Amino acid sequence: MFFSGDPTNRKRVDLRGRSSKERDRQKLLEQTRLERNRRLWLRQQNSAALKIQKYLRGRKAVEVERAKVRELFYQSYGKHCENVDRHCFGPDSDFLRQLIFFVNARDINDFSILVETCRLIQHFGRDSRDFVGLFAGMDYLSNHSLVVYRLKRLSFACIQAIHQNRNQLKDQLLMTGEESSEPATILLQALVLLLDPKLPWACKTVGYLMQRNAFSLFREVILTAKENMNDKGSSGKVSALEHVLACMISHVGQSPCICSNMDPQWSFSFQILTIPFLWQKFPYLKQVFASRSLIQYYTNQMALCVQNHANVFPTDILNEFPGYACILGNILETTGAALSQPDCSFEMALDLAAVTTFLLEALPPIKSSSGETSTVGEDDMIVGDDSVEIILDDNLQQQISNAIDSRFLVQLTNVLFGGISTVHASHNEEPEDKEVAAVAAACAFLHVTFNTLPLERIMTALAYRTELVQVLWNFMKRCHQNQKWSSLPERFSFLLGDAPGWLLPLSVFCPVYKHMLMIVDNEEFYEQEKPLYLKDVRCLIVILRQALWQLLWVNPLAHPSSGKSISNTSGQKRHPFETIQSRVGTVASELLSQLQDWNNRRQFTPPSDFHADGVNDYFISQAVMEGTKAHDILKQAPFLIPFTSRVKIFTSQLASVRQRQEAHGVFTRNRFRIRRDHILEDAYNQMSALSEEDLRGLIRVTFVNEFGVEEAGIDGGGIFKDFMENITRAAFDVQYGLFKETADHLLYPNPGSGMIHEQHLQFFHFLGSLLAKAMFEGILVDIPFATFFLSKLKQKYNYLNDLPSLDPELYRHLIFLKHHKGDLSELELYFVIVNNEYGEQTEEELLPGGKNIRVTNENVITFIHLVSNHRLNFQIRQQSTHFLRGFQQLMRKEWIDMFNEHELQLLISGSLDSLDVDDLRHNTNYAGGYHGEHYVIEMFWEVLKSFSLENQKKILKFVTGCSRGPLLGFKYLEPLFCIQRAGGSASEEALDRLPTSATCMNLLKLPPYRSKEQLETKLLYAINADAGFDLS
Repeated sequence: MFFSGDPTNRKRVDLRGRSSKERDRQKLLEQTRLERNRRLWLRQQNSAALKIQKYLRGRKAVEVERAKVRELFYQSYGKHCENVDRHCFGPDSDFLRQLIFFVNARDINDFSILVETCRLIQHFGRDSRDFVGLFAGMDYLSNHSLVVYRLKRLSFACIQAIHQNRNQLKDQLLMTGEESSEPATILLQALVLLLDPKLPWACKTVGYLMQRNAFSLFREVILTAKENMNDKGSSGKVSALEHVLACMISHVGQSPCICSNMDPQWSFSFQILTIPFLWQKFPYLKQVFASRSLIQYYTNQMALCVQNHANVFPTDILNEFPGYACILGNILETTGAALSQPDCSFEMALDLAAVTTFLLEALPPIKSSSGETSTVGEDDMIVGDDSVEIILDDNLQQQISNAIDSRFLVQLTNVLFGGISTVHASHNEEPEDKEVAAVAAACAFLHVTFNTLPLERIMTALAYRTELVQVLWNFMKRCHQNQKWSSLPERFSFLLGDAPGWLLPLSVFCPVYKHMLMIVDNEEFYEQEKPLYLKDVRCLIVILRQALWQLLWVNPLAHPSSGKSISNTSGQKRHPFETIQSRVGTVASELLSQLQDWNNRRQFTPPSDFHADGVNDYFISQAVMEGTKAHDILKQAPFLIPFTSRVKIFTSQLASVRQRQEAHGVFTRNRFRIRRDHILEDAYNQMSALSEEDLRGLIRVTFVNEFGVEEAGIDGGGIFKDFMENITRAAFDVQYGLFKETADHLLYPNPGSGMIHEQHLQFFHFLGSLLAKAMFEGILVDIPFATFFLSKLKQKYNYLNDLPSLDPELYRHLIFLKHHKGDLSELELYFVIVNNEYGEQTEEELLPGGKNIRVTNENVITFIHLVSNHRLNFQIRQQSTHFLRGFQQLMRKEWIDMFNEHELQLLISGSLDSLDVDDLRHNTNYAGGYHGEHYVIEMFWEVLKSFSLENQKKILKFVTGCSRGPLLGFKYLEPLFCIQRAGGSASEEALDRLPTSATCMNLLKLPPYRSKEQLETKLLYAINADAGFDLS
């Protein structure tokens, strides 16, 4: 070709040196790989086809051979075994050899022959004293291999026949051998004879049956039989099926058993024990299984499976009956008797604790009969989008919860701790391996029990019928003193992973000891030092404080490695370690809070023992911000933070709310005229309808004196403080009838307030909002509340130990009943209480029908706590509820929860100690020519120090409008206390003036008096004039 002038037709040349048509190397390799795989697939197809053909030809040949042998059998022995005698069962006869070769349980003729064979075995077995000779002839030893082989095959054929025809035989499966001659019963009775543990072939036969998964066949047979259980009740006799199962399980694990180990998935434990309510139809099997040797063997077998975390539970029943729940119910129902035996072994108790712990961990929370659930919180359950919530059958829940009763827990705990002394010569000794194993087993089981089952019945038993608290305390105390916590056994790794050794013991010790503290009285705790010595309680406080700080601040909710756990649980449960860490954080906080209450009643350790070492300025700054770890600690364990730090946080939170409120409302819209001599009525009529927003805003008051004239002075905050102090003094005066006084002159709601004031509940609501307003504005009011009433502001429940502050005489009488050694029924006390309000007596029952329930030594503890509850909680419930509603209009619950009752009283009223004049002087400003070294100022401080506490408080009220200083000291008074020179020059006219004040500015206007006596006289006249704000 010649160049045509068109450059587009020029031949393209690949400069890489290869043709453009050359195949890509990667394409070539991929095509080669695909062709190789296709050839491999064709070879596999051909090989599989050859195997299938070979199998089918083999099966066809076997069926042909079986048909031939069947015909020979018919010719020799008849279609109905009419030609069979006892010699046909011997080793020289072909009867059993031919039968076990051709028998097919699905063939009706073969099934009939097998049934007739079993009937003949029963017939000849009863007539012959030598049952072994029936099959082995005169010499068993020389024929034992043949005999064992035949009887193994025959036994399995019988089981197959029952299994494959179970739907047709379901009405016969639970019949007894004595009552029925039905086919199923004949087959089962023959098995009972063949599997007698006394026979020499029994062990090998049972071993063969288990290798052939006989228990899985029996499982399906039993489930089929259970369909008719509702229609046919148990006759009280032992069924043939039950006898067979008893024979199979009774020799396992006993000498001279030579059964080989089998896969746990096909064992009796995981095939039969996972059938719901197994013992209802098989009570005899329950007796056999509950024997010491058998239950110990099977418990150990399950414990080994749990240790390896094998998930081997059948799933062939409804979701309401998960296998792990069914096996748990059946095990618990039988182990109680074994634990009660004096020879129950420590090893069996360990295995039982491991098994039940693993199974209980898989359960969803169980409800009690009263509807109470366990203590596990909603936060401990994380339900995924694709998860299926499992709700246990009510009867199954009842079976489990009834089995783990107080008796069972006491028995298990006592067996585990039976050989452990609660007193050790030296606390420097490390716990022995047995003690560590016992503590781990008991704590793991009880921890999961607390999270799964309701606690209403078991806590008292654990606290007072076992050595649990003493053993756990000695264990924890030695570990703490040695600074080395023993690692727990590997079998509980699924629960704990790499968790520290103190975590599990604390999860059990804390709730049980906390329960004991709710029952013991003051004499037992302080004088007798029960249940722990006070020096041990101090050590316990340190352990709890360090544990809480570690859990909540240093390492909150870590995720250590852990073993595999059961997966077929309710939804997606929180990781076990997260659950236990969260729970310990909760129960340790509750216990430490309760110990702080005991310390507030009568101090046995410095308050600083409750404070964490790591609280610093950074922590305080973080605690104010929501969502931080420090803020979470403030909510869950506020006692770890010093009181002064919490007060700073509280005041900063209030200041933040007030600032937001002031930003929204510039002008004061709530102004009220209040008559001094009708302060409560006027305030209630004008202020009770204020909304929450109005209460947060500024409130200004103008006082009207007894002549109807408005007092001088403009309310810049000082008059309102005076108003708050006066109205609280009037409202909480016992003469008004809304409150009463204890013997210690502490206030609590009057149970009979409704007999005095028709609108008493509305008044309590109003007073609650008034107290909240005082706290909201930082105004201290002199109202000494009883501790048990302050508990109501924290929404807490009062117990027996709070009763002395209300009625010490009643408390002494109740303690007398508690420790009375004689017969209490002779005292003729009943479950009723008499109320006496203003001369009117009423009788109330403490329990339904209490008039007819006599107090006895058995129920006296219940009576004592019901009486305490009636006086401390029930009688004042309406008044407390309405007061709390008004209080919570301004005071959020999370603010109040930062403080205990003793601290809350300090927030309301400040310290009861004398006024700190030196602190006031150190935080005082001067104006008008005065300074700290001025002679008038020197005289003022000398005079103030010489005043009584009452007059010092009057001076403070005269200047600031409040008789109490700021809780954290006068440094926090806003604005600071100030003394200003009044009257100009020191003329006689100026010196004749009285001191005046501007309470809104905390300002004292002091003339320059010449002598100390004159200054003292003028001050006393001014503060005692009761002239309101006319002097200002």
